[in-house]
Amino acid sequence: MKCGFVAIVGAPNAGKSTLLNRLTGAKLSIVSPKAQTTRFRVLGIMMRAESQVLLVDTPGIFRPKRKLDRAMVNAAWTGAADADLAVMLVDSKAGATTDVRAIASQLGASGRRCWLVLNKCDLVAPGALLPLTAAMSELAPFEETFMVSASTGDGLVELMDAFAGAVPEGPFLYPEDDLTDLPERLLAAETVREQVFMQTHEEVPYATTVETETWTERKDGSVRIDVTVYVSRPGHKAILIGDKGSKIKSIGARARQDLARLLDRPVHLFLNVKQRTGWDEEGARLRAIGLQDPG
Repeated sequence: MKCGFVAIVGAPNAGKSTLLNRLTGAKLSIVSPKAQTTRFRVLGIMMRAESQVLLVDTPGIFRPKRKLDRAMVNAAWTGAADADLAVMLVDSKAGATTDVRAIASQLGASGRRCWLVLNKCDLVAPGALLPLTAAMSELAPFEETFMVSASTGDGLVELMDAFAGAVPEGPFLYPEDDLTDLPERLLAAETVREQVFMQTHEEVPYATTVETETWTERKDGSVRIDVTVYVSRPGHKAILIGDKGSKIKSIGARARQDLARLLDRPVHLFLNVKQRTGWDEEGARLRAIGLQDPG
């Protein structure tokens, strides 16, 4: 019996959340084409042979400006430091950018056990992968290198087997049928936030946070969830609500469908939009979405 933590780190939009969802076979971490979608560490539990692999999806590492940004980056590095194995995920199409090199160098300097996984290999010519591997290997002592596509599933069986073999011996830390330790209230908020990312544009998603206010179990087995979407500016509130409430209705309808599938029961979802200028500098708001206040 083996059990251990594997942290997935990298630059924004490397495909970390897509990889976590693929490896666990469940929609645990929200995904959008926009960078910096993930804001806090998400644990996904993968059972493989006699191993329980605790995969930790972390926020993308970038140059922080706001307190929210600093909290996200701190969460990523803390996830790597606490894990038995840190896996650096690199977008093969983007290559060894300045940010990617900086992350690899810091990971190498940490002395942590680390692997390299090149993602989106289906989007690049095979001949470009070896030079990228060589460039990355100069920056950190990666024990292993894998070439995968999280979106198509190519190379993931080998990666799963390798993770199962790499974690240390020890008892399982979670029941075998668990998929995550994410509280349902936070899962509901994240599901709504995913639709904000998918259905709004430019800076609106980044200036928005979502919190579950109430969770009410109903006698018929369904659940009522009241969620508040906080925005930074009056203009963002108008965009999010839309003409005669059309946008917020669309966000709520899609989120309700996704939550009903995730929770496997009927969901009654009610959304409220409030303006709260400076929420991304408030420690209380950061703690509400699963982050530590960086001070």
